[in-house]
Amino acid sequence: MAFQVLFLTLKTLKESSHEHVYNAVEKPLLLAQSAAVLEIIHGLIGLVRSPVSSTLPQIGSRLYLTWGILYSFPEMRTHILVTSLVISWSLTEIIRYSFFGLKEAFGFAPSWHLWLRYSTFLVLYPTGISSEVGLIYFALPYLKASEKYCVRMPNKLNFSFDYYYAAIVTLGFYVPGSPHLYSYMLSQRKRALSKSKKE
Repeated sequence: MAFQVLFLTLKTLKESSHEHVYNAVEKPLLLAQSAAVLEIIHGLIGLVRSPVSSTLPQIGSRLYLTWGILYSFPEMRTHILVTSLVISWSLTEIIRYSFFGLKEAFGFAPSWHLWLRYSTFLVLYPTGISSEVGLIYFALPYLKASEKYCVRMPNKLNFSFDYYYAAIVTLGFYVPGSPHLYSYMLSQRKRALSKSKKE
């Protein structure tokens, strides 16, 4: 599905403009990002070795952007950052899943593929994160004006929720979260590449 999203993105950019990218990729994007929840479940039950502590924030942020911003606020769908977002996500997933697919099927992956798997994030992670943060930030006026997903008092539960302020809090999580995940991936890269040199 990531390949389909990338293909449709590039095709749309060639044939029209970035304003039409979301409409072209919406269905496979929603499906691919929703299916990624399985990665968390697989980590929890031990089917894969990926730690849930690093998988959960990545999948969570993608679900939030996909459903909570782009799907929920059509005004954001023509923004240029949608293009950089889906390209960053798609390239990352294509490289990652093809790498693990080769390892599962043949027990190894070529050294160039290993290098791609553990090096492309150096560029794709910052472009992806910047696109995520930018889209949330630029969506804030629409969140505030629409009051979508807000719960106002009084109500039976005696509870209130403001989606606009929740989005601001979410942006706040990117401040400590992004450097933490980036440093985690740097250490993963160092370990994987040094291990491959020894073999």
